[in-house]
Amino acid sequence: MKLGNQEVTWEQVRHILLWIALPLVISILIAAAVPRPVIGLIYLNDAIYSYTAQDMIAQINYAREHPEVRAVVLVMDSPGGTVADTEAVYLELLHLRQTKPVVTSVGSMAASGAYYLSVGSDYIFAKPTSDVGNVGVIGYLPPSPLIFEDIASTGPYKLWGSPRDTYMREMEMIKQGFYQAVRLGRGDRLKVGPEVILRGQIWPGSEALRLGLIDALGAESEAVAKAADLSRVSHYQVADLYALAGVQSSSSAFFYQSPEGISMPYPKELGLYLLYIPPLPVEK
Repeated sequence: MKLGNQEVTWEQVRHILLWIALPLVISILIAAAVPRPVIGLIYLNDAIYSYTAQDMIAQINYAREHPEVRAVVLVMDSPGGTVADTEAVYLELLHLRQTKPVVTSVGSMAASGAYYLSVGSDYIFAKPTSDVGNVGVIGYLPPSPLIFEDIASTGPYKLWGSPRDTYMREMEMIKQGFYQAVRLGRGDRLKVGPEVILRGQIWPGSEALRLGLIDALGAESEAVAKAADLSRVSHYQVADLYALAGVQSSSSAFFYQSPEGISMPYPKELGLYLLYIPPLPVEK
């Protein structure tokens, strides 16, 4: 056969096609060998306490240690929880954000401790009617010191931990730390000061947007797209990190249950909490 004015054999044509096809085949094999980038999802559908905190930290660690996970989306539906467990998860989120973007998607609620975790992310989405905020601390005051004939202690507060005024000061310290986390996370996007934020109010998502507590109104899918944009990836896959991290934890009831077996919105243990407790319906 002729190619222009030159005579070309079929053997030469075969070699030409081979050299054209070979780089394409090699590129396909390399692309198949490299794992697709992953946008990892971490769900919180419960209060934040020892078991759920351990689960979240295991998933955060997995995301940090696996390079194919390029960003994380926190999917929140929680009233908050214990102070210590909330702070533990928050600190791990800050470590993750040093290398990978984190975006929050609020479902029905990100209140108190759950909002604390939200401000540890790069961007927050919520629904127009999501419950957002409730910045503050709630706790059960320790009882006044009593004397028990059968119990000896080396100090008046050995049994109770601290006097009530010390306990109140600790609550104030935790509240201020919460507010500083909000200021650090939201920065110039926050449109109101402590006199509004520290009222402990809970706002619908549309109002939270106006106040600068969140960044946008949107669904989980939009949070995933934002995470991919921040991590500059395309052709990604979305994966639940609970399964990938192989989380196998037990659980226990966080909320108090009545003698009739009805779950109440109060924690069953005494202590300090970053927790939203909704009002109970009043019987008439």
